[in-house]
Amino acid sequence: MTDKTPTATATPGPVALTRIKSALLRYRILAWITGVWLLLLVAEMIAKYGFDVDGFGWVGIAHGWIYFIYLIMTVDLSIKARWPIGKLITTAIAGTIPFLSFYFEHIRTRDVKQQFDL
Repeated sequence: MTDKTPTATATPGPVALTRIKSALLRYRILAWITGVWLLLLVAEMIAKYGFDVDGFGWVGIAHGWIYFIYLIMTVDLSIKARWPIGKLITTAIAGTIPFLSFYFEHIRTRDVKQQFDL
């Protein structure tokens, strides 16, 4: 009896590649949106605590929901690309530090494209 378990070096089929491409696109879009909203949140915090300007409380709520969607897209891509847990966690945390989501989006996109020859 032969073992037909796929190996880590097995090339995914065309359906799997299509799913990886779409997961990567969703991740990239949410990484950028999350990064922009995080910068807006930083600007709101500076305005509120530095200049006593109020009225932008909704920015934090919006960023929170967008970050939650970013987490879902990150987990989706990590499952499809078979990332180790450490890579998933560092990528997820990138949405909480200003400018880091842009950097990680670039790095993870390059890695996934290289790994799956996209």
